[in-house]
Amino acid sequence: MTLRTAITSAYLLLIPVFQLQAQVLEPVTWSFGSEKTADNKFDIVMTADIDNGWHLYAMDIAEGGPIATSFTFEEPSGYTMDGKPVAIDKPEVKFDNSFGMDIGMHSVKAEFRQKITVTQYPATVKGFVTFMSCDDKQCLPPRDVEFSVVIRGDGAAAASPDNTMTAASVSDKSLQASGDAPAKKPGKGFLRFFLLSMLAGFAGILTPCVFPMIPMTVAFFSHGAEKKGPAIGKALIFGLTIILLYSSLGIIVSLTSAGAGFANTLSTHWIPNLLFFALFLVFAASFFGAFEIILPSKWVSSSDAKVDKGGVLAAFFLGLTTVLVSFSCTGPIVGALLVEAASGDVLRPTIGMFGFGLAFALPFTLFALFPSWMKKMPKSGGWLNSVKVVLGFIMLAFSLKFASNIDTVYSLGILSRDVYLAIWIVIFVLLGLYLMGKIKFENDSDVPHIGVFRLVLIIASFSFAVYLVPGLLGAPLTRISALLPPRATSGFNLMKAISDNRGGGAAVTTTGRSAICSTPKYSDFLNFEYGLEGYFDLDEGLACAKQLNKPVLIDFKGHACANCKQMDARVWSDPEVQRRIRENFVLVGLYADDRTKLPANEVYMSEVDGKEKKTMGKKNEDIEISMFNTNTLPLYAIVDPFGKPLIETRGTDFDIQEFIDWLDRGVKAFREQ
Repeated sequence: MTLRTAITSAYLLLIPVFQLQAQVLEPVTWSFGSEKTADNKFDIVMTADIDNGWHLYAMDIAEGGPIATSFTFEEPSGYTMDGKPVAIDKPEVKFDNSFGMDIGMHSVKAEFRQKITVTQYPATVKGFVTFMSCDDKQCLPPRDVEFSVVIRGDGAAAASPDNTMTAASVSDKSLQASGDAPAKKPGKGFLRFFLLSMLAGFAGILTPCVFPMIPMTVAFFSHGAEKKGPAIGKALIFGLTIILLYSSLGIIVSLTSAGAGFANTLSTHWIPNLLFFALFLVFAASFFGAFEIILPSKWVSSSDAKVDKGGVLAAFFLGLTTVLVSFSCTGPIVGALLVEAASGDVLRPTIGMFGFGLAFALPFTLFALFPSWMKKMPKSGGWLNSVKVVLGFIMLAFSLKFASNIDTVYSLGILSRDVYLAIWIVIFVLLGLYLMGKIKFENDSDVPHIGVFRLVLIIASFSFAVYLVPGLLGAPLTRISALLPPRATSGFNLMKAISDNRGGGAAVTTTGRSAICSTPKYSDFLNFEYGLEGYFDLDEGLACAKQLNKPVLIDFKGHACANCKQMDARVWSDPEVQRRIRENFVLVGLYADDRTKLPANEVYMSEVDGKEKKTMGKKNEDIEISMFNTNTLPLYAIVDPFGKPLIETRGTDFDIQEFIDWLDRGVKAFREQ
């Protein structure tokens, strides 16, 4: 009899004692079919019926969020794929505090479609959907549900046993990106990015190769204009030309990207991240004055020649000339904006470039319409170069984000969190000194006095540098954590050291460190927060508990589980919770959504559903179901060294004192057995 079988048998005998009400939840039911749209043209219709109170995550989730819904199709046979799967129902976008980002989600019902062209009847469309569902208190591990839709010669979809199934129909295929392009309208995330893009457009205006062009442009529209009507018309065409040109760049990026799949590649693969890191360094060097990024002079002179012909066409070519001439200053800003845009939703590049072009064209157009405003404009001078240099410092700082992506994903261990923060602190201190006039670049003017706005920037720069300092000692820096490497990569963590050696108080019975018996399996890439130590394999944890004669605290969790992150931040961060875990338990963390492949000798056939378990996550989920008859996350359980539950399990509950009381009851039950 295996250990897992023994645990299952023992627990089944104890269910009446604890009167557990847990169950294997199936809040999402999938149905699959087809709909004819034209000759040999069909939509594969994939519909999710969602229980009340539950939600299904959308297809397009940015990096660092939960697992998105995705569809993976087998190699087409008898048909061809037309585009990517799309969501017909618009997801509701909500801000999630655990992930610090806007996340789209579907409730009640969600319909997805994939267009195909049938080349030979009958055609069988096979694949599987990967999805994750949550309610307000718990999340379920990602599920893979297989489907098969047969399309006969008459265009009907033949019945298939796989066409309707619940989330319990789980396959063991590894997660694959679907390359989806959801039909989603702009939400709060788009509005925020649009405003950021407009801010970048205004910043582009305040650069030395753009700002001096405003008076020249106004002079062009004012010269020879006997009637105000034609001048206004030409000014509007000029502004619309600028907006159109920049928007076109965004449209090109939108059409050539592939939605979330493309974003995942940009976020994780070393080639695009290395490219973006190099580009940001080049842009920063350009703004510091090392060189200028210019377009071929032939392009500028060709468009400029058209301006001399006058008329409406001249207004168009003046807009084109303005964009080309200003590229040496706006190019780095546009490039940085497109990198950010391409890392998100497929519509973001178009929205971003439209916002940038609108803000960039607005001052030119308004001054052309109202020339008298020119008298109130500040004169050109060295302050324009200061704008470029400040942007250079910011780009230099953000270049590290892409280097960090490579280091973290590939576990290189080069750019640790403390090294990253040290570089940022130096950058923003240097920025403050530059604004004070203590550092000068080649094209800078003297700073005889400091104005109010410059003083505000100086204070902001130094304040941000000071804010970063505690991060060197292990502070979480939650407001900017999305831009930083994980805390686990820090070479020195004072807070962890203090936590590991915390003592004092009447209840202390052992040292401040967690008790473990050996180096845990998977500890090379998995770890616990707050300096807690434990195991990531149940058999290892139970063996250690036997050796130390301690109960086992099992933490069923997930990398993409929002409530798991909140429990860590709001409950497990409490010193008394940590002390009890360290002193009284052997801690075992079981990730139910981890895709790490099991060694061949550990792959097994589940006694719960009869399916082969090939990944660590599937194994841990199987353990949770077999031991506690549930698959919810998070789930906390206290068992003895033989795997026998000691008290009831516990889910999401942010009451710290109740969690402490629960831990104490578990220890008491262990001592009394």
